[in-house]
Amino acid sequence: MDYVKGIFKKRPNRFIAEVEIDGEIQIAHVPNTGRCKELLVEDAVVWLKPSDNPKRKTKFSLHFVENRGHLVSIYSQQANEIVYDAIRNGQIKELSCYNNHQREKTIDNSRIDIYLTNENGEECFVEVKGVTLVVGTEARFPDAPTERGTKHLKELIKLKKDGYRAVVFFLIQHPLGESFAPNWENDSVFSKTLNDAYENGVEILVYKCDNRLDGIDLVPESVDFDLGR
Repeated sequence: MDYVKGIFKKRPNRFIAEVEIDGEIQIAHVPNTGRCKELLVEDAVVWLKPSDNPKRKTKFSLHFVENRGHLVSIYSQQANEIVYDAIRNGQIKELSCYNNHQREKTIDNSRIDIYLTNENGEECFVEVKGVTLVVGTEARFPDAPTERGTKHLKELIKLKKDGYRAVVFFLIQHPLGESFAPNWENDSVFSKTLNDAYENGVEILVYKCDNRLDGIDLVPESVDFDLGR
């Protein structure tokens, strides 16, 4: 995929960014509702995907930002695709026992990112969270309070209590992330709910990805996590 190089200038709201491309200011869509304030700093190098859709309000989408010498993916929806493809390709050993894979599954009032089954009738629900905030080498989620994320955890707790396997999957999209922890400082409610989910049998999986402009690969080894404050 051909990307266009730009220089980040500012983010008037969470949906758009002003980016300098070849000396001109362009408006780009930001496909990430998180703050990303540690990444999207003035004059940061960014990489944008151009669009030829005449109905779009913006000509570009901001997919990558360079941070501390590394390429960070901030396209949050792509995390779901990466994890789904990795499961199908057998790269997630903890989820390799399923041969039927489905993107998005509605159960009751919940819509979970990935639904897995096998010939034994075992069912598994996986909710994916992309992680871009890395402090030192510790990845943290969320980078801003997320009521939606807390709601997802409560849905997984209910699914587990109903007899299903339930997993929350954190994909670290910053190559410097070597471990994971909930972001108690930014969202204590989510962090506490994550602890509650784990205590109620919801599994936590953490992996990271290797980012390149010509493709993103999941590193097929799980990453350690610490849920403590």
